[in-house]
Amino acid sequence: MLDASGVVVEPVASYLRELALDDNRPLTSRSYAYDLLRWHRLLWFLGVAWERATEAEASALVGWLRVTENPQRGRKNPGAPPPGSVNLRTGKRYLKAGYAPTTINHNLTVVSSFYAFHRHHNRGPLVNPVPESRAQRQVLAHRIPDADMPVFRRARLRQRVRQTDPRAIPDALWDELFAAMTHNRDRAAILL
Repeated sequence: MLDASGVVVEPVASYLRELALDDNRPLTSRSYAYDLLRWHRLLWFLGVAWERATEAEASALVGWLRVTENPQRGRKNPGAPPPGSVNLRTGKRYLKAGYAPTTINHNLTVVSSFYAFHRHHNRGPLVNPVPESRAQRQVLAHRIPDADMPVFRRARLRQRVRQTDPRAIPDALWDELFAAMTHNRDRAAILL
C-alpha cells in the first residue's frame, strides 16, 4: 500500500507480509489491504497518525461506511435493475448501493487485527481503536466446541447482520440445470 506521495506504508506492508507468511490466501491479503487502505485514507483525511487513532476515528469509519455509496456498486448498464431490488428469476437480492453491514464488520475486524499485530510486536499503540466485546470474549473463552453457540451482546460499532435462511433454487431452475447438463453430456459423447 502506498501513501499519497507514492511511499510504501511500512506498518501495513509488515502486517500484509505476516499475513502471507501465515499462509493466507492471496485474496485474503488483497481484501485486508483494501480495508487498511480505506482506514488509512480516513486517517489521512482527518490528519491523524495511525498510532494515534482512537475509538473516535473507528466511529468515523463506521459512520462514513454507513452513509456513502460503494464505488463497486456502480451500474454501467442503464437498463440494469436498481441496487437492492430482487431478481425475479432467482429470488436473489441485488447488492445495495452502500456498504453492507458484513463489509463494515469485516473492515473493523481487519483494523482491529492490524493494531493487535503491532501491539504484539511492540510497534504500535497499546490501545486498539476498535472496541471489543468483553462479554463475547468471556463466553467463548471456555466454550465446549460441540455446544450450541451462546448468545452475547455484540461489541460497540459492530453492525447487526440479519440471519437469513439459505435460499432455495426453484424446481423449474433445477429442471433447467439438469437439462443443460444432459445436453452437454450428449454433445461431449458425440464429439468423442
